Amino acid sequence: MKHVRQRGIALDEFPFKGYERIDEVMYGWNGRILRVNLSNGKTSVQTFDAEFALKYVGGRGFAIRLLWDELAPGVDPLGPDNRLIFAAGPLTGLLGPSLSKLVVAAKSPLTNGYGDGNVGSLAAVYLRKAGYDAIVVEGRARKPTYLYVEDEGVSLLSAEGLWGRTTFETERKLKEVHGKDIGVLTIGPGGENLVKMAVITSQEGRAGGRPGIGAVMGSKNLKALVIRGTKEVPLADLKAYRELIVEAYRDIKAKAGYEFWIRQGTMAIIEWSQENYVLPTYNFKEGSFDRYRCVDGYAMEAAKVERRGCPYCNMACGNVVLDSEGRSSELDYEGVAMLSSNVGIGHLGSVSILNRLADEYGLDTISLGNVLAFAMEATERGLLKDGVEWGDFKRAKALVEDTAYRRDLGALLAEGVMRISEKLKAGSEAWAMHVKGLEVSAYDCHTTPAMALSYATSPIGAHHKDAWIIAWEVRVDRLGYSKEKAAKVVELQRIRGGLFESIVSCRFPWVELGFSLEWYPRLLKAATGVNMPLEELLYSVADRIYALIRAFWVREYGGMWSSKLDVPPRRWFDEPLTKGHYAGLKLDEEKFNELLKGYYELRGWDGRGIPRRNTLERLGLADIANELEKYVKLKP
Repeated sequence: MKHVRQRGIALDEFPFKGYERIDEVMYGWNGRILRVNLSNGKTSVQTFDAEFALKYVGGRGFAIRLLWDELAPGVDPLGPDNRLIFAAGPLTGLLGPSLSKLVVAAKSPLTNGYGDGNVGSLAAVYLRKAGYDAIVVEGRARKPTYLYVEDEGVSLLSAEGLWGRTTFETERKLKEVHGKDIGVLTIGPGGENLVKMAVITSQEGRAGGRPGIGAVMGSKNLKALVIRGTKEVPLADLKAYRELIVEAYRDIKAKAGYEFWIRQGTMAIIEWSQENYVLPTYNFKEGSFDRYRCVDGYAMEAAKVERRGCPYCNMACGNVVLDSEGRSSELDYEGVAMLSSNVGIGHLGSVSILNRLADEYGLDTISLGNVLAFAMEATERGLLKDGVEWGDFKRAKALVEDTAYRRDLGALLAEGVMRISEKLKAGSEAWAMHVKGLEVSAYDCHTTPAMALSYATSPIGAHHKDAWIIAWEVRVDRLGYSKEKAAKVVELQRIRGGLFESIVSCRFPWVELGFSLEWYPRLLKAATGVNMPLEELLYSVADRIYALIRAFWVREYGGMWSSKLDVPPRRWFDEPLTKGHYAGLKLDEEKFNELLKGYYELRGWDGRGIPRRNTLERLGLADIANELEKYVKLKP
């Protein structure tokens, strides 16, 4: 069956320039979506055409359009009617720099809005080699189940012997059954027990879906996706593509920062954040940590035993150490910062245990570091009787397991900081570090207004993925609130959250080493035969995706939606830093609101943060405007 074309517009009416039409043969895209209904056990293949491919490209673009079309507003995120989507892009799984990413998406149980993440995995490669660009899962299996896909063969198999196992154990067991040459995406006890920060995990350390996408998978009684593909994705110009990727790999290895990246990866950011007073410390009270040297990139280097990466990547970011229990733990900046400085633990071996347990149980390390820090502060303030003190590793370790299994205090922590705060009250909302329910990732924003804006306007809640502007901000204009900052946030969102999340590819070659963005239209042209200039990807496709995601949020909230949802945590406005070079400083609320207003204007959204009708129409989303008008009054 075709995608629901009646909701779209004709290709000839697109506000695009310079596209080459592809009608009969599609290159780059398989043009096929595997659909799985767990309630009745039926599977089918849905096809899509060039119109859909060009308009949404893949990954996040496919995911948000499918969720918009298929979910009724107010649907229970943990109910059978929610959709769990695994979506690739036209470059996903192709041999080339960091091209083995897969978007996982659903309506979020943590935020009740749009939620997604990406996972680097062999599953992404094999999804495409099996002949699909996406998998859409609906319903709920009667018993624990896993989905096995091998090219055209699709089976729902019993996971009763896997239920209760960790993600590491599950993947190893599945490889014993099906062979090592498979891609596996799985949940741990966190997802099984519907922990709202549960993620989907692969390859013992690759994880994605911070807004509780693992809980959505668990709610469907789906333990794992196992996939093997043997076909090749049809490319428009195979010779040109091969020549490009050889040149691209060489370009990356020749970059000045390559060798240091190989040594430390994202762990180098610990030292950078400390030096610039943005390292989250004690639930984001401060921006520096006295014991940062015990957990920084150099400490990691001394303990490193292995380096891991996603398939086809030549700048692998996974630094593996042996934790204090002698077990392998794959570290990155976000997880280490949130489980060390933010909770007051200054010992890398101990932090590595918490990190590894999170990966095994299938919990997001960022949100986990937030809920532990929130519990520590609540204990300090006398709001929790059997809580946890700052820096108490043993108690923190026990709480990680209790959270995964929803035991005792862990049952409360499993709900995330927004809901914990709603239950504890006592003014705790002022130091509940989240936006729209998603916990803040590892950058303190007392003195970085643009990064605060990035968190406030991220399409999934407070996440750095869409606009990591803080390095630019620190270098260019640390404390200012100029409209240039709003423009930079939009620019980075177009690149990071639009381009990279739709094609689908890792951002690290570009952001860390300066790999030119112009490589991606060239690779797309060779792969698909479509001349899709960079400016079209950024100003048409990316803006369309962001407007549609925002429309999804507004439709869910209806008349309750307002610009007050696009604000960072109160702590950064109310409590100044007390240590370091920026002691006494905090965000200026009035100036921030002007910055947010400037962001809305640049996006073509009104003062409520809702896309204007003419913006939606310009982006080829007139049908979205008509639907959204049923829930809120749109401005011209």
